[in-house]
Amino acid sequence: MSLINEQTRGMYTLFKKEILRFWRVAFQTIASPVLTALMYLLIFSHVLAGRVQVYDDVPYTAFLIPGLIMMSLLQNAFANTSSSLVQSKVMGNIIFVLLTPLTYLQFYMAFVSASVVRGLAVGLSIYLVAIWFVDLPIAHVGWVLAFAVLGGALLGTFGIIAGIWADRFDQMAAFQNFVIMPLTFLSGVFYSIHSLPPIWQTVSKFNPFFYMIDGFRYGFFGKGDISPWISLGVVTSFLVILVLLSLKMLKSGYKIRG
Repeated sequence: MSLINEQTRGMYTLFKKEILRFWRVAFQTIASPVLTALMYLLIFSHVLAGRVQVYDDVPYTAFLIPGLIMMSLLQNAFANTSSSLVQSKVMGNIIFVLLTPLTYLQFYMAFVSASVVRGLAVGLSIYLVAIWFVDLPIAHVGWVLAFAVLGGALLGTFGIIAGIWADRFDQMAAFQNFVIMPLTFLSGVFYSIHSLPPIWQTVSKFNPFFYMIDGFRYGFFGKGDISPWISLGVVTSFLVILVLLSLKMLKSGYKIRG
């Protein structure tokens, strides 16, 4: 029983450490993504508002905001776990975490939970700023929360995989620049896939980020490009696959145990 209590306390301590790690530089980790999303909102809404109408009763500016929230949430959830692991490996202090009695599952839970918190903090901050510019009611709070948490967990898990694989910061940045960034920009953040030619609509449906953003947007407007249940099934399936892969890597000690 004492070992279980120590492990639980250790998992909470690691979780708290990860929270404090990004919170102490909140100007960079929270305020910077909010400013970036705000710039996207101002530029795209100014250029395309009045020229693009996705849903009959939804202004383009309102359509854009959920996509920007989810894009920022996903990118920051990924950045939290991946940067933490790579930094620990480069500085050599990951050994102090590995020497604790934490199981690989508790290690995973602490890191991913913190990444979800960071993603949600960024997403909520963008929402609070955006509602000053446009009325943005939430039609289905449950769908919004479900896709926000699942999306953050999925990208946090992917961040663990990237952080374990990468040995240097430039390798980790390659994931961000050549995988995460293109998939988020080509997932329907700024447009509906129904505005694309048929071939690109089909291609978009192979992008898991599309399902996260479309399901999240459905929570705001009660409308989406596909059924939210399909999106939920796809996102959950990808999450399960990545969780199993990351746990296998952690259990085997791949690239983190000498």
